[in-house]
Amino acid sequence: MIKKIILTLLLFVLISPISVFANKVSDSISAPFKRVSDTRAKEIKYQYEVLKADEEKNIEGKIYNRTPSGYMTVDEYEALSEYKDRSTQSFDIPKIEKPSDFKYVPQPLYKIVKYNNPPGSAELSLGKKLYLKRMINAQGIVSPDYMMLIYPTVYYYPDSASVACDLFMIILDSEDTNLNRILKANVAKRVSRPILSTEKAIDNFAAFRTLTPVDFSEDGTKLLVKEKIGSQEDGIWETKAYVYDFNRRVSYDLQEVRDSITYFWKEYMDVNLDDKRWDIIPLGFDKNDPTRIVVQGYAYTGSTPIYLGAWSIDWQGHQSRLISFKKDFTPAVSENGYKVVRDGVEAYTTVQRQEKMQKTQGKVLEKQKKVEDKKIVDSIKEEGKYNLRSLKDDYKMDLRDYKKLQTLKGSTEDTTVLDKAYEKYLNDQWAKDVIKTQKEIDKAQRNLDKTNQRIEKLNKNLENFSNNKSSGENSSDTH
Repeated sequence: MIKKIILTLLLFVLISPISVFANKVSDSISAPFKRVSDTRAKEIKYQYEVLKADEEKNIEGKIYNRTPSGYMTVDEYEALSEYKDRSTQSFDIPKIEKPSDFKYVPQPLYKIVKYNNPPGSAELSLGKKLYLKRMINAQGIVSPDYMMLIYPTVYYYPDSASVACDLFMIILDSEDTNLNRILKANVAKRVSRPILSTEKAIDNFAAFRTLTPVDFSEDGTKLLVKEKIGSQEDGIWETKAYVYDFNRRVSYDLQEVRDSITYFWKEYMDVNLDDKRWDIIPLGFDKNDPTRIVVQGYAYTGSTPIYLGAWSIDWQGHQSRLISFKKDFTPAVSENGYKVVRDGVEAYTTVQRQEKMQKTQGKVLEKQKKVEDKKIVDSIKEEGKYNLRSLKDDYKMDLRDYKKLQTLKGSTEDTTVLDKAYEKYLNDQWAKDVIKTQKEIDKAQRNLDKTNQRIEKLNKNLENFSNNKSSGENSSDTH
């Protein structure tokens, strides 16, 4: 018994090294017909893995960049840097911004009123703001049909302390309420060329020349404008009146009415107004005769101005006429243009209600945003899955075709026969792929038809339910 055990151990010790050596030899020796390295197959697989990794990275990038990160590409920067015509842009009604530490900032309310009320009262004020900014836009006048706004732009030249002015036109938006059309007016949409301009010479120190719209005509085709010329040191020198014709795009100087007043007082009253300080006040268009302009004259020779009478002149600057010398006479002047003025502020309770509504709407919008964001992420993932499946199918097809080519190469060495056999294989495989694709399309169509049938059935059930409900209500009303 002991001898058998000893012999078994000796045999095991002798056999173990031989088996290990045999395993090593078998690992180092390959079969003579086995392909050790298939480079093309590895290349196909490598290309597939690279494309797959790129697609996965592309999916992650789309999900990550679905909201702007603050950075932009060169193309995006160049697109934003392109010139944009501001006249085609849309503008919102300006609002007073609320600082972060403010709970309530009164928002002004506006209303439309007549511009030339009382007649001839429109004036420009040259305040401190002009000297600081060197250019300001003054109160504008809106045409009777709310189609255009005319406003003066005043310039200050610090070298000579002089002031000049231009009169610009803005075409108003025609797709909003009258008030909103005026409030949305923006200088970006103005006509680049001014309709009227003063002299821009700076040879007279502290001289000012300003243009102030007085009023439109009833049909809105003409605009009465007054130009005040004077000095900041000794006041107004004279006031000139002009009428601008929008149809012909020309202006008419009404200098004849000043000459008529001077001639009348010198000829009939023996007063030389050229030696006195006097001026005219253009009031507007005559209410009884829209083709004529009404002005009043005053002489400033003492503490109390002397009334020089009410006069009228044709809108083209001809045929001056005396209307009345009576001080208590009130000329009939039409009021045609409009302007916007403040009409109080929004009540605090209104602002609170609006804030509450905005919070409620904000919550709803936040939920909608989350749902839409989830849909976007799901669509990106679905698109990525489809692209990955397509890549995998292409990889399988390329590998299948390559293996078939290798099989055909092993069966023949004639290249002509090999090419014909491989071409036949590709044609047959293409036909099989077409049949397979058609089956998938038919299957998808059947599923779509079934879904449509279910929807139609649900719609019919809903219609029957509503009909039954309405008939039941009618019967109960009858009883």
